[in-house]
Amino acid sequence: MSISNPEFSNSTLLKPVDLHDDQNSHKKGLATMMLAAIGVVFGDIGTSPLYALKECFDPKHGIPFSPEALFGVIAMMIWSLILVVTFKYVLFVMRADNKGEGGVLSLMALALRTFDSKSKSYFFLMILGMLGACMLLGESVITPAISVLSAVEGIEIAAPGLHKFIIPISLTILVALFLIQKYGTAAVGNLFGPVTLTWFITLAALGLINIGAAPQIIGAINPMYAVQFVLDHPTTAYIVMGAVVLVVTGVEALYLDMGHFGRNPVRYAWLIVVLPSLLINYLGQGALLLSNPEAASNPFYLMVPDWALWPVVGLATAATVIASQAVISGAYSLVSQAILLGFMPRMTIMHTSDSEQGQIYIPVVNWALLFMVVVTIIEFRESVNLAAAYGISVTSTMMITAILLGVVMYREWKMNIFLVLCLTAIFFALDFAFWSANLIKIKDGGWYPLFLGLIIFTCLITWYRGRKLLRAKVEEGAIPLQAFVSSLLAHPPHRVEGTAIFLTAHVDFVPIAMLHNLKHNRVMHERIFFVKLSTWDVPYVSDSERITMKDFGGGIYLVRAVHGFKESPDINKVLDLLQKQENIQFNVMDTSFFVSRDTIVPSANPGMALWREKLFGWMMQNAAKPSDFFKIPTNRLVELGAKVEI
Repeated sequence: MSISNPEFSNSTLLKPVDLHDDQNSHKKGLATMMLAAIGVVFGDIGTSPLYALKECFDPKHGIPFSPEALFGVIAMMIWSLILVVTFKYVLFVMRADNKGEGGVLSLMALALRTFDSKSKSYFFLMILGMLGACMLLGESVITPAISVLSAVEGIEIAAPGLHKFIIPISLTILVALFLIQKYGTAAVGNLFGPVTLTWFITLAALGLINIGAAPQIIGAINPMYAVQFVLDHPTTAYIVMGAVVLVVTGVEALYLDMGHFGRNPVRYAWLIVVLPSLLINYLGQGALLLSNPEAASNPFYLMVPDWALWPVVGLATAATVIASQAVISGAYSLVSQAILLGFMPRMTIMHTSDSEQGQIYIPVVNWALLFMVVVTIIEFRESVNLAAAYGISVTSTMMITAILLGVVMYREWKMNIFLVLCLTAIFFALDFAFWSANLIKIKDGGWYPLFLGLIIFTCLITWYRGRKLLRAKVEEGAIPLQAFVSSLLAHPPHRVEGTAIFLTAHVDFVPIAMLHNLKHNRVMHERIFFVKLSTWDVPYVSDSERITMKDFGGGIYLVRAVHGFKESPDINKVLDLLQKQENIQFNVMDTSFFVSRDTIVPSANPGMALWREKLFGWMMQNAAKPSDFFKIPTNRLVELGAKVEI
């Protein structure tokens, strides 16, 4: 059984339900939802003050310190937050919700909706969306490593003799974080909002304390300092942009997690709490460097009073753990969407909450992330080294979002073409400037996210292409279902009691499992259901629109069950809906589920390179079992194998 790709979907046949409408769904109150959003959405961008300004003046990757450079850098940071986060994402990107859901794959699905699935534009935009997802997954490896490392490095300020313990402590914290993932985050999640709110209050308080010592730094709010710095020192400004972009890391989380809280709580939390706290803290760090340039070695922790250093280290560590948790959960969500949209093989997905649908745990992703995070920390050892790697993955996704948003503004929102071109040009120019500035850091660590993204993208595009070849191969010798059923009813074999459910990937053709069953067992059950589980390019589908059924007569039925890409297919829920909506009774103990399990045989036939066919075969072999993925009772499952040469 395979899941449909976006190219096979046609969501216009459905009435998708928006489970995240700001007016109807969020009944807990705006303040409560804002607090929750502060805890989950802004952890990543909220921990950037730990390392952003430090990276700008770092001797390895940054620029020499001078008051002129400081005012220029602080102005660039402030206006990056205003232009990129507030103007681009909060005002425009967050409007591009796919029935309440955000994220690069949701935006891709929205952009693809108005294109022919066979057109080059469709394929190009799909590739862009896949690349964006790959970069986000690469960021999921780097974010926990750089966040926790930068927080724990604060102990070196409090007690220099503890330097050798920074890496062991960081690894211990992260290993513990990944080990508890399978237990869910609902209980811990209740603490996320208050802890992160305390963190932002602390950022603002520290900033205000230091601004008082050098209030002239407030002048850096003037964007002309940034403009003048760029005009006077274009090369230096270009280099530092690769570090300035660190202030907007985590910006995609605003869009990706929008569906959990609604658009307005995320927007208000940013404008009322997060943005002011960040601006004040960066100004405070700038004030510290004006009075003490030597503090550039670690401006965040050196702005903390001695008596508060250990508490702030503890709070920073808690904030970075929360930021890491949000990124890990986002990786689960992204992989789940990719699986259901047909870009990744099936994986075991466990739901860790009975009340919150979005809280999932994917073991394979969890252990892969843990392994890569440990390797990353051991390889890079310091947060300043990781900062060079961080920027490329972030800015790559930002550029892809700008392109997809331009398509949505023109094709979906019907905006004026000249306005769309102007806005897209502004967004893309900013993102491209940041992205190209990070390219000079490739040898210093920028190669790392590109390497991770290339591996993930190779797997995704191989899976996508392999499934197309497999589908075409199966359809070559497939028997039309309608004619087959008519012939079967005209000359039926011996019928036995019970119900047979054949999961099929094609509503128009007879599933291989059915043919094998007739060939080897020469019997037919008294009731037969051909069930197609489809995934459409909307996040959720209402139960009233989920099931469609065709009665062939003679106890044979064709059922299509539709799910959104944020939902998990569950055959038991499908059967329950059939009982309620179609008044068809099922006794699980009298029901057998037949599934064909394809074994890929690589060949020299035209299609893919042999190594990619072997990779596709390996991915097929290691995909989650249908009984696990579709929640099929294992004691009622019959798997019939078939070898397919592609």
